[in-house]
Amino acid sequence: MLLITEKVTIPVGFGFYEPQPEMSSWRKIYSTQKKNGVPKHQRAEKPTPNYEKYPTKSQIALNLLGEFTQSFPQIKIQCILADALYGSSKFFCKACAQWGIQVISQVRHNQKIKTRGKFITIEEYFKRYSYGTCREMAIRGTANQLVTLDGARLHLKAHGCKRSIVAIKYEGEEHYRYLVASDLTWRLTDIASAYTLRWLAEVFIQDWKGYEGWCQLAKQQGDEGSRQGLILSLLSDHCLLLHPQQKALVDNKLPALTVGSLRDLERINAVIESIQSLVSSDKANPLIHSISEKVAEVIHLRQSAKHMSGRDLGKLGPSESLKYQKSAA
Repeated sequence: MLLITEKVTIPVGFGFYEPQPEMSSWRKIYSTQKKNGVPKHQRAEKPTPNYEKYPTKSQIALNLLGEFTQSFPQIKIQCILADALYGSSKFFCKACAQWGIQVISQVRHNQKIKTRGKFITIEEYFKRYSYGTCREMAIRGTANQLVTLDGARLHLKAHGCKRSIVAIKYEGEEHYRYLVASDLTWRLTDIASAYTLRWLAEVFIQDWKGYEGWCQLAKQQGDEGSRQGLILSLLSDHCLLLHPQQKALVDNKLPALTVGSLRDLERINAVIESIQSLVSSDKANPLIHSISEKVAEVIHLRQSAKHMSGRDLGKLGPSESLKYQKSAA
């Protein structure tokens, strides 16, 4: 779980998903039987799910959210962003009921919505009644990008209630992707702009695997071994936020630096400090100074796309004019 603030983006929670062995074995057997044409009533019976011992990914996400809000009640959460895996009715209903905030996710194109007394797919609805509007939209607080956007407040059959459905297509794309939001008082542009921030989770995972990954060095196997490596990775990410150069940029609301460039800089600095500790004569000082200058030329600190420092987070809240429409609905 990733926390995105106006300045920095930091990991605040992790959970490990473990599939139930009986369910995994059943799926393989069932798939083979189905492929071989075995009648449905003769196929293997589905085992009873054990959600207490093997919670689903949605349950893990809700538990992480609950633990975070209990540990940090002073932090106000504006909205929850999740990928298509968490667009289910159970996740939305539980998240909205427990925290009462906006939840934004993706929904499949073949999900049914109710219009004029009939159920049709989301894709069919926007083909019939919408042509899309080309407009510029801020992507993660940086330069605007041209997108085709449209949406409506529709009754989503899978959720059993009205949701804001947003159809969005970026420049160069052929097909729309569809977003679903729980709070009907948000503008469609604010929903689409807010959901672009979910990509920062992918940036963190890339940084974690490329520059902070300790998991391959873990000597312990299983869940405990994975947690030990993960703790070191998260501590590394948090420590780099306190790097003097990084902290100065964030405090002054300037674009932050990437994890990779800071790590490379600290590696070279560690080498230089080691040389300085070994060579303390006066003749060695000019050489070390020259090496330090060369390091500054070779290693370039790059601006990070993960943190929101120096960028506009966008409007993450309801619009006054739409509150009356929500009451009417």
